Amino acid sequence: MTETNINFNGFRIGHAHDENVKTGVTVILPDAPATCAVDVRGGGPGTRETAALQHGGLIDKVHAITLAGGSVYGLGAADAVTAWLGEKGIGYHAYDNVPRSPIVPSAILFDNANGGDKDWGLEPPFARLGLAACEAASAFSTEGKTGAGYGAKAGIYEGGMGIASETVNGGTVTAIIACNPIGSPYMPGTKCPWAWPYEIDNEFGGTHPPLDYKATNAKDTKLARLSAAGQSTIIGAVMSDAALSQPDLKRLAIMAQDGLPMAVQPAHTPLDGDTIFALSIGEKAAPAPAELALLGAAAARATARAIMRGIYHAQKA
Repeated sequence: MTETNINFNGFRIGHAHDENVKTGVTVILPDAPATCAVDVRGGGPGTRETAALQHGGLIDKVHAITLAGGSVYGLGAADAVTAWLGEKGIGYHAYDNVPRSPIVPSAILFDNANGGDKDWGLEPPFARLGLAACEAASAFSTEGKTGAGYGAKAGIYEGGMGIASETVNGGTVTAIIACNPIGSPYMPGTKCPWAWPYEIDNEFGGTHPPLDYKATNAKDTKLARLSAAGQSTIIGAVMSDAALSQPDLKRLAIMAQDGLPMAVQPAHTPLDGDTIFALSIGEKAAPAPAELALLGAAAARATARAIMRGIYHAQKA
């Protein structure tokens, strides 16, 4: 894994993994309850509390986001994160002498066929990893084989955890993405990433397509890993320092999803569970629609870069 110097500005990120099981958990902890929305595009998602984030409901703020491997078993990580927050008195307060109610929406990816020891019986490792990720949380993070991206694959390549940030009109959006897509991150017949036009400072190797390259409809043999639904996924979050409403964040999450096909093709397939959260605890003025459009475009580019950074650093491990 590789350390990154991106500061998350009001959020702490924690990772934990189990080398023997080949899986991991990532926790996003806002310094204060964060306004949140979510967009789900894949045909095989695994999520928790995403319905609670629909506009018009009671909930518009969350106390953590949990990302995990392990498919449906990984949703258990959020139980531990919830307990960890509740023990610290963090969560919605209903009545005196009643436990706090932390809101911890979650998404999982499928890494159960990666060769790790999944013979966990009645004790999956995800609650333990969720607690460890909370305890490890800091204002900085690592990339590559870490957290929820530890056991990930990107087609036939190693997947991982990637982070990228972009600032536009004074507003910053940061993407943190666990990359486990069924599609390929590389243009067919090359080692050039689909995301190469968005690369900054050779952050994933600086490879450009051959001068004579032409897109074709030829079958990409890197999709040979196609199998059952729900066995691949890109999950993650984009965080903004602007004071965005929940409808604004829903639009930001929708636009961030556009970063997936900018980095991986095909994307949003029936076999993926692509899920992106959008969060804000910013105090800057809420953007006008045109400014939100620019921020959303930046979120898409940051998401594409984060996907490729995760894959790039995973392959360097």
